[in-house]
Amino acid sequence: MSDLKLKGSIKIINDTQQVTDSFKKRDFVITTEGDYPQDVKFEATQDRVSILDGLSIGDTVDVSFNIRGNEYKEKYYVNLQAWKLDTVDVGNEQASSEVIKPSAVTEPGVQDDLPF
Repeated sequence: MSDLKLKGSIKIINDTQQVTDSFKKRDFVITTEGDYPQDVKFEATQDRVSILDGLSIGDTVDVSFNIRGNEYKEKYYVNLQAWKLDTVDVGNEQASSEVIKPSAVTEPGVQDDLPF
């Protein structure tokens, strides 16, 4: 799945975690807008951890992301992997964008199926 987007304000930005020698990730949470706001956790991996640089708690963003699912020891996991953040100027709804193109491999041994 691609081209999924969700808008909200940044609630949490965690530090970058070096998971293995060759894999790093950074988690963040946004609170969605609307009648029933939800706190949604995303992760940015590898070279995309920098898309959070310069952002602050409370900033409104559009998150472009992919859904990733996997099975490990008969348990199933779902991650929302952010690959682009657009900051939204709430006053006039204009966005500035920082895009980090995904690399061919997003996790050790997991191929990324994005077309770029």
